[in-house]
Amino acid sequence: MGRGQGGAGPGGGARPAAPPSPDSQWPRQPGSQRRWRRGGDIVAMASEDDFHHSSNSTYRTASSSLRTDQEALLEKLLDRPPPGLQRPKDRFHGAYIIFFSLGIGSLLPWNFFITAKEYWVFKLRNCSSPASGEEPAGSDILNYFESYLTVASTVSNVLCLMANFLLVNRVPIQVRVLASLTIMLAIFLVMTALVKVDTSSWTYGFFAVTIICMAILSGTSTIFNSSVFGMTGSFPMRNSQALISGGAMGGTISAVALLVDLAASSDVTDSTLAFFLTADVFLGLCVGLYLLLPRLEYARFYLRPVWPAHVFSGEEQPPQDSPSAPLAALRSRDSIPPLRPILKKTAGLGFCVVYLFFITSLVFPAISTNIESLDKGSGSPWTTRFFVPLTTFLLYNFADLCGRQVTAWIQVPGPRSKVLPGLVLLRTCLLPLFMFCNYQPRNHLHMVLFRSDLYPVLFTSLLGLSNGYLSTLALMYGPKIVPRELAEATGVVMSFYLCLGLVLGSACSALLVHLI
Repeated sequence: MGRGQGGAGPGGGARPAAPPSPDSQWPRQPGSQRRWRRGGDIVAMASEDDFHHSSNSTYRTASSSLRTDQEALLEKLLDRPPPGLQRPKDRFHGAYIIFFSLGIGSLLPWNFFITAKEYWVFKLRNCSSPASGEEPAGSDILNYFESYLTVASTVSNVLCLMANFLLVNRVPIQVRVLASLTIMLAIFLVMTALVKVDTSSWTYGFFAVTIICMAILSGTSTIFNSSVFGMTGSFPMRNSQALISGGAMGGTISAVALLVDLAASSDVTDSTLAFFLTADVFLGLCVGLYLLLPRLEYARFYLRPVWPAHVFSGEEQPPQDSPSAPLAALRSRDSIPPLRPILKKTAGLGFCVVYLFFITSLVFPAISTNIESLDKGSGSPWTTRFFVPLTTFLLYNFADLCGRQVTAWIQVPGPRSKVLPGLVLLRTCLLPLFMFCNYQPRNHLHMVLFRSDLYPVLFTSLLGLSNGYLSTLALMYGPKIVPRELAEATGVVMSFYLCLGLVLGSACSALLVHLI
């Protein structure tokens, strides 16, 4: 497979008569800068000796083909070290384990928050057991509690993603990550402290505190996850895969905790206290692991600083050896990352991510949680109490985790392949499969075609596996098809695609439910 090489003008900086081919490399002189004309502008890069090769791609002229991007991405030597530097190994898979743990920490608090449904039902009623015949306090807000949570978290996610994109070059990633982790931990400590507090006399106040905490938690979790995901763009793809798989593990852990709670708990506050304390401990662990990451030689190699690219107007055109070029590059650290080239570069992958999570959120959990066992009338625990938690929450999260983990060994199709969007569109067939299972209640589609409890198990497995595998590929590829200095901003944009798909799917799921 061919490998795209970086382009640099020889010696005195004269423009070549024609751009180099993707498989050619120009001569390089120590201390020289790379400069080429794109349209009416001159793009100046720092000295190649200082800049090194990006761990995402080598820099090419604007004439480099998209095919070269794909080949460079999938080439095993993509992350080759720059001349004179030896690429260290990830000893004992330390960085992989840290990113996997950070992935768990990014979604575990959120999953625990929404999994403790029985706790919220208990707290939003009158905890002091009002006299029979009286309307429980908070009954109105209880009926729409999940809708309020969805709105609060969605608005917070979008706003924080926009803020994170604007702050990529202005606030160091260490500050954003540690600040978001600290805020998440503080929120959960507050919610943990309220578990054993009798809130029956101020139910509406507790509801307001809960919604505010959910909005802050969701937003800071988004900043944390998108920042770390952008950081993994400077690492080999297996580290991005570890972070994404860790998020699925967080969902699996919460589903297992729900089943244990259903099987063993006698007091809802005791089980919820264990939930929240577990999240507290894990968030504290994430802080320690993130501080440990830069101490690994492997991580320091990929976290080495780069000179960001700077675009000069045709009127400026600073000389190639002018010291103003690197100074301007440094000043670009305080600017907003260029959005248009990122959107143009990631448009295809962005569509895949949006449509993947659109289909998934159409089905899960709006439709899948209302599919009942055909033997529900038997009264057995499997068909009544455990059917939905097992066939929906646990099975989906476990299948999603397996699909994401497979990408550690198999990364096919590639980022420019037409097979990837084809497979994404093929998942549309899952909608009628779930709709014709034993979904209840049915107001319009009275026919149930799949009259066995094995069908929802099979369809949920397909939903989780395809979502995990295809979404992980698309999300991993995004920061890898841009220059390294745009990797973090691209990670934020890919997170926005994910959020957009979830919002669209959740909004349309209500309409789909009314059609069944």
